[in-house]
Amino acid sequence: MRRFYWYLTAYARKHGWVFLASLLGAIIIFSLIIPLIASKVTIKSKEYIGILGSYTLTTLPSEIKKQLSLGLTEVAENKEVSPLLAQRWVVEDDGKRYRFVLRQDLEWQDGKSLRPEDVQYQFVDVETISTPNDVVFELPEAFAPFPSVVSEPLFRQISQRYFWFFSRPMLIGIGPNKVTNYTRQGNRLTELVVETPKKNFVYRFYLTEADMIYAFKRGEVDVLPDLSNPEDLVSWPNVEIIPHLNTQRYLAVFFNMADPLMSENVRQALSYALDNPPNETQALGPIDPHSWAYLESAKPYDKDLDRAVEQLLSNIPAQPMELTLTTTEIFTDKAEAIKADWEELGERAEAECQTSKAITDKEQCALVKIKVSLKVSNFPDTSNFQLLLIGQESSVDPDQYFLWHSEQPTNFTHYKNTRIDALLERGRKTLDQQERTVIYQEFQQFLLEDPPAIFLEHLYSFEVRRK
Repeated sequence: MRRFYWYLTAYARKHGWVFLASLLGAIIIFSLIIPLIASKVTIKSKEYIGILGSYTLTTLPSEIKKQLSLGLTEVAENKEVSPLLAQRWVVEDDGKRYRFVLRQDLEWQDGKSLRPEDVQYQFVDVETISTPNDVVFELPEAFAPFPSVVSEPLFRQISQRYFWFFSRPMLIGIGPNKVTNYTRQGNRLTELVVETPKKNFVYRFYLTEADMIYAFKRGEVDVLPDLSNPEDLVSWPNVEIIPHLNTQRYLAVFFNMADPLMSENVRQALSYALDNPPNETQALGPIDPHSWAYLESAKPYDKDLDRAVEQLLSNIPAQPMELTLTTTEIFTDKAEAIKADWEELGERAEAECQTSKAITDKEQCALVKIKVSLKVSNFPDTSNFQLLLIGQESSVDPDQYFLWHSEQPTNFTHYKNTRIDALLERGRKTLDQQERTVIYQEFQQFLLEDPPAIFLEHLYSFEVRRK
């Protein structure tokens, strides 16, 4: 015991100051420095999200682009357009020149100042001119919807170094949220990490809804923000399913107007034969009901079999009513219901034709008996169909030129109506919004009188979350 005491006192005389300094340092580190560092460092939670579709770094879905950056303008829920990165804009040369004045002190996420020459949209036939404070767009002709077009978020692409020796392209946007990492298979994104001030979002991309649902079941993702059908996830424990009515999407039966069977009487008869929802989900045309141009008193085609039969018998087609309805797997149940309604119409029309005194040639009655064949394809051919049941998305602006104007190659229904053409041409060149409202409401009215499609309902999407 005495020897231990001698060793201890000898060690203290020789190294005591080191021991005391170490003890004091430990007290300072654990009581002051470590709590200070812990208060500054935040371990962010991660949210794993499944996204449907094939995307690249430069073709991200709109919901991710809006999270990462801003556009010159922004579009409100009622589709009104207001300045965002631009202070204001001026329309010149009768609508063929748009001058946007940029806000001052704007920066990219890498700290570089946003300058007019940085504003680069990939427009066709539009000349972009930069001045010290303005961005000027010279258009070949007047185009009233242009301010809504430049709501598209702005990005720069830089070369980012990683692992000291390698480099890769990286997107730089404007705002607090930024891309920190991504993985690809070829050019196609498989994962994208977005850092925000509060949490990190890990987006994982899948080619089909079935793949996405399977990934959720395996635990790869915890959120599916936009499912058309949650399938058996509705019975899964600890899963929350939130429906969202998307009024910008609508389901419709599109007619191929090049088919000789698709006369106006036949189209109206087929429209009156179908059940439509009696609530806010009913679609009354191709324009979002939240839009400033929407016509609330648009003509509804509520189910009316008597009127449908009347339309069909007033001008009996010259060939049998053998119809092929093409759709996707998502809408097969709806297609089956439509098939049943149309075949019921055909049976009733044939029966009334046989008893009608106005129709003397009873052999014609067989022509109105409707037979419907269903064709299901995940990627329907819009250049080869007779009737097509698909979902469509309304544009932000009420301009419908590309879908319904007779001279547009994107008019896949081959719809031709000179009055509609004239309204669409005026609507995109008229700058006054009140005048445009009158034009597009007139467009909706006449489009439904001579329908190129049966507008059925707005579509629900389902957000699925793990609790």
